[in-house]
Amino acid sequence: MMEHVDAGFLDELRAAVGPGNVLTDPEKLADYGHDEFSLRDISRVPAAAVLPATTDEVSAVLRLADARRVPVTARGGATGLCGGCVPAPGGIVLSLEKMDRVVIDAANQLAVAEAGVTLTGFVAAAEEAGLFFPPHPGAESAMIGGMVATNAGGSRAVKYGVFRNYIRGLEVVLPGGAVIHPGGKYLKSSTGYNLMNLIIGSEGTLCIVTRAIIQLLAQPPVLRSLVVPFDTLEQAIEAVPKILARQIVPVAIEFAGLDTIAITEKFLNKRWPTHAGTAHLLVILDAATDEEQDRLSQVVAEVCLEQGALDVFIADTPGKQSEILAIRSSIYDAIKAESVELLDISVPRAEVAAHVRKIRELEEKHGLWLPTFGHAADGNVHTHIMKARYEGGKIIPLPESEWRGRADAILAELYQDARDRGGVVSAEHGIGIVKKPYVSLVLEPAQIELMRGIKKAFDPNGILNPGKIFD
Repeated sequence: MMEHVDAGFLDELRAAVGPGNVLTDPEKLADYGHDEFSLRDISRVPAAAVLPATTDEVSAVLRLADARRVPVTARGGATGLCGGCVPAPGGIVLSLEKMDRVVIDAANQLAVAEAGVTLTGFVAAAEEAGLFFPPHPGAESAMIGGMVATNAGGSRAVKYGVFRNYIRGLEVVLPGGAVIHPGGKYLKSSTGYNLMNLIIGSEGTLCIVTRAIIQLLAQPPVLRSLVVPFDTLEQAIEAVPKILARQIVPVAIEFAGLDTIAITEKFLNKRWPTHAGTAHLLVILDAATDEEQDRLSQVVAEVCLEQGALDVFIADTPGKQSEILAIRSSIYDAIKAESVELLDISVPRAEVAAHVRKIRELEEKHGLWLPTFGHAADGNVHTHIMKARYEGGKIIPLPESEWRGRADAILAELYQDARDRGGVVSAEHGIGIVKKPYVSLVLEPAQIELMRGIKKAFDPNGILNPGKIFD
């Protein structure tokens, strides 16, 4: 049975991490009660927020909480979109924001980063050492611990994989305070169960990640972005397997409708290369030489034109590439004010076009705008369920009485469509609170029971991020 946080427990926490690192002021605590999920009705104010600065302090906090059965929810940059770091009732938030140190091991092309290092800070440290971190999950303020906890993905997964592919080792703290180190700086191991990969993507329900050993690569010499307009979104998506069939693996192949691109241009006051057609592909290529880059670009352009592309626009300077990527990366920010939820459904990539057709059917059926973009080559489709219509180039907000029921119906139908196509409800955002009701739609009961057993083995008293993934 969970206990309430009392004055005695708060004093113990202050002794463990220092008086200034235990926050109890209601105004400050409000910031620790939510992530970036758009509807704040899932928010909860914690009893306290604790800001440790070392692994030993994390261990001390968990030991105290486990003894008293106080719920603990780890928090990084709070950039999640499914309520994953919303605290349990009566529980505390363990914020890793002060654990922000990173050390580059250039000899092994590795970095050792604490959980509170931001994506921006991590990429900068790697680049300063002349190295490259391929995954780019999107939110620059996301933190290493949170990205490990959700197995963050991003647009570059088609060529370079997701966060899991770059984690070589972890330092984690178990609920009773024990510190373990699954994995390490080596590449190969057949030594026991792979606890490291079990922890990656576990959303803070098994243990608290305090440090990660992360693989880096040499910098790619030549990057180029191609923007390719088509008459329809389905036509753009159907060009993707043709590109891959030519044995070309781009860094990323993104798709987006011109409606969202135009809105984001105005939001950022930046310019997209073309307004032709209704849907665009963004193809990012890397190569060792200019000659190889020219060859790859030529093949991609030929394939796209054969598939009905209206033109091919090339951005081959850092400035042009930066402007294009800024627009693509800011679509969510540009329309989130009228967004109910941003989905991250994952389907086999051959099913993306059919899934998008289903989205268009539901848009017509329910009368809500469902702007859709995503990672065409890895099957990750991002659909915004909006509390608005889109007419004449403008977003028309709707009252809750008009959108709430429709949004719920659309959500259920899209997840059902994902399951029917062999997909899952989350590619990269995680389950948290928001997607929990739909886990049983895509996972067999036996899988869920195994997960419950794993949770019990790691966290016998159930104090870590309770109520997430499953009850």
